[in-house]
This record gives sequence, C-alpha cells and structure tokens, in this order.
Amino acid sequence: MSKKTVIFCDFDGTITVNDNIVAIMKHFQPPGWDQLVEQVLSKSISIREGVGKMFALLPTSRKQEVVDYAINNVVIRPGFKELLEHCKQNDIEFFVTSGGIDFFVYPVLSAFSIPTDHIYCNGSDFSGSHIEILWPHSCDDQCHNDCGMCKTAIIRGYSSDKYHRVLIGDSVTDFEGAKLVDTVFARSILVDLCRDLGLNYYAFNDFHDIIKQLEELKVK
Repeated sequence: MSKKTVIFCDFDGTITVNDNIVAIMKHFQPPGWDQLVEQVLSKSISIREGVGKMFALLPTSRKQEVVDYAINNVVIRPGFKELLEHCKQNDIEFFVTSGGIDFFVYPVLSAFSIPTDHIYCNGSDFSGSHIEILWPHSCDDQCHNDCGMCKTAIIRGYSSDKYHRVLIGDSVTDFEGAKLVDTVFARSILVDLCRDLGLNYYAFNDFHDIIKQLEELKVK
C-alpha cells in the first residue's frame, strides 16, 4: 500500500508574500522590535520568547489598527488556490502550520476551503494593556526549542511509516520540521539550511512551482 501524502505549509512568507509579523512591527515601530527580530533569527532567544515580547510592545488600545493592517496588507503568493485544488483532486491532506497569530491567520485563510481544524497557529489576548500572545500548540516532550507553535509536534502525529510528509516553508520556524519530513519545498533562508544539511528539498518561487514538482514526483 502506497503512503498517503500530507503537506505541512507555513503561512508568513510562504502562503503570504511577506512575513506579516515583521510587517506589523515595521509599520507600528514599537521601540526595541528590531533587536528582538535579530535575536530570534540568530537563535539567541527562542521564537516563542521573541514573538511574545514583540507583541507585548503594542498597546491593546491600537487593536483595531493592528488587526486591520495585518489583514489588509496581506498578499497571497501566486498559485495557492491551485495548490489546494491539486491536493483535493489527489487526496493529499493539507495543513497550515503557522507561527503567525490567529487575528490575521484565520481571517486571511477564510477565503480558502481549508477546514479550521487543519489550521494551526498561535492565539492572542487583547484584554490587558498590551497584546498577549497565547500558545495553544506548544512543544511536546520531544522538542525543547520553545517554538511557540511547534511544527515538529504536529508532524510527529503523522507516522513516516504511513505518510509521505512534505513541508513547505521559508524561515527559522521551519528549520526543525524540515529535518523530519521526506520532502521540503523551500525558499529564502530555508534553502540554505536544507542545502547545508543535505536534505531532500526543492526551491520554489510560487505554488505553481510546487504543483509542477508534485506532478513530476507523482506524489499522490
């Protein structure tokens, strides 16, 4: 019996053209945000700590501004709708595994036919003086990276014995997951990691590239 294919797809900088968390920070410019981004990218602090501290710089009095900016400035990478249709036609299970935040991930993805239980992301709480990020999908006992939204924990729920596991991503939140799966579709700095580690990867610019490669691989 052939393995069923399952795709784990990043959101920020992958489904979307830009990284929405960085875009929010660049737009609202809370003091100290840029140092936090650098610390996350250099791995001197964890993703969870960095993202939590970034949003804690923004007062909840600006909630509507933040939400409106996050949603209205999203650009979807070409071919995403077509990839979802390809998955549907070929019985490929598709999950969004996002280090992004619920207040922009869910509204943006509501335009597409993705069940909400196939969307994993971080939560948010606007009840205090500053935005608090919540972590409903934190690391399991096999991950100690303090991911925030732990992609490897989700991937491990799909046994390599039964599934051909595919990751689509671009950045630091995808590093650990890329080491676990059978096939990686990578862009940006994830390409460098995959090349350095000798992982099975394909570089892509848009989702049309991925569809073409899936068809060539006969991944069904």
